[in-house]
Amino acid sequence: MSTARTWAVALSGVDGHLVEVEADLSNQTPEFRIIGLPDKSLAEAVQRVHNACKNAGLDLPRRRLTVNLSPASLPKHGAGFDLGIAVAALAAGGSIEPRSIAATVHVGELGLDGRIRPVPGVLPAVFAAARAGFERVIVPHANEAEARLVPGVHVRAATSLAEVAVWHGADVEAPEVETVDMASASVNAPSDLDLSDVVGQEDAIEALIVAAAGGHHLLLSGPPGAGKTMLARRLPGIMPPLGDQEALEVASILSLNGDRVVTLGRTPPLEAPHHSASVAALVGGGSRAARPGAIVRAHCGVLFLDEAAEFSRAALDALRQPLESGVIEVHRAGFTARFPARFQLLLAMNPCPCGNHGVRGAECVCPPMAIRRYSTRLSGPLRDRIDIDLHVARVAASCATDERRARTTTARARARVLAASERAAERWKSTPWRRNADVPGTWLRQGALRLSVATRSPLDRALERGSLTLRGYDRVLRVAWTMADLADIDRPGAEEIGRALLLRRGLS
Repeated sequence: MSTARTWAVALSGVDGHLVEVEADLSNQTPEFRIIGLPDKSLAEAVQRVHNACKNAGLDLPRRRLTVNLSPASLPKHGAGFDLGIAVAALAAGGSIEPRSIAATVHVGELGLDGRIRPVPGVLPAVFAAARAGFERVIVPHANEAEARLVPGVHVRAATSLAEVAVWHGADVEAPEVETVDMASASVNAPSDLDLSDVVGQEDAIEALIVAAAGGHHLLLSGPPGAGKTMLARRLPGIMPPLGDQEALEVASILSLNGDRVVTLGRTPPLEAPHHSASVAALVGGGSRAARPGAIVRAHCGVLFLDEAAEFSRAALDALRQPLESGVIEVHRAGFTARFPARFQLLLAMNPCPCGNHGVRGAECVCPPMAIRRYSTRLSGPLRDRIDIDLHVARVAASCATDERRARTTTARARARVLAASERAAERWKSTPWRRNADVPGTWLRQGALRLSVATRSPLDRALERGSLTLRGYDRVLRVAWTMADLADIDRPGAEEIGRALLLRRGLS
């Protein structure tokens, strides 16, 4: 009896788990079986591996071959195990050196002709291998760039099974073959959108800067044509650039989604799903394997819901839990996947179905009940999680035609945001938080940075008369601290508290 072992990686969300691939040959009726809780696509690896080995000039022995994926209790899915199964089977048959594969992690899908095809999730898989102490990983040639983003790991990129077998000591010729490239390309946030394109919306631009500096959630409401979408799509351009860890997390999600990852992007991502998106499309899901939803792809960036009132009530309310926790767990009968989902929510909506309610000079044709129903499409608990609720009016003709009017540019706004975010990070450097939006309310209400009674009095009165919940109270405090950072003062005063209250649904 001959046994060989190598390693592969099973992904659960963005977390990778090392899987030991054991191959055993026994003198029984010839058969090739894979055990260890494989899914349907992994069970089909039998035929892919058999044909790939044959076409690579590496025949498998005509004996009973059993491949075990351990631990057996961990669900495995996808074709990324093909390469590990093939090299373990060949090592068990004596074609390649068992010692060589025992310390190597193999990731890749096999074609019937023996070429190695790219697979999604290579970056988190290589991260898992590095955390487990492995120093050598073999990946498909198309996934080489993202695999090399992980420091401390020797990455070898392969184009065919024969090439991998030669690396492990097989006596076989590895001919030149055409590389299988990835079908999809990465999607980056547009970088040529400038705030100077926005005309006559100084208050909205200032609110956007406050949101970017502190990481606050924002709701823009107003008639069509007021510039809500223009403002929203320019938010990532003024946000602080991603740090090393954040950029790696964003790149891992892109890799898991099947996008090409070549370098670490520093611009926060922007996700803007259509209002017909389902709950699963927003939060993620899947029957056999969990796929990241829009909120996961917006991690460390912006989730922009245009025409927010047109989204289903269930889809909007599904955002409430990840807005608080920063993670989303997808539970299915056979698995549980955990994804990071620390995003900045930006909503835009019209005042009524026709968009003309309350607009001077325009006629609203909506009945009162339709207007009321439309305005309540955002539930109270979701609105309570919004830091800034701003009404955006249509631009006056004088503003649109005044070329002498000084406009805020993206570069100038980004400089203000960076300075404010650095002040906040310095203040919270001894804590786990770096942005004002992430600081718990107890630290702001009861800690060393507690504001004086006179400064807090407008907030206390709003809480007493029921205009604010305690969650809203904390969110106004966070916005006030961000305004203090933008003004370069040590702590908020009555003016910052008043402006923060005004930005929260016009409270005063």
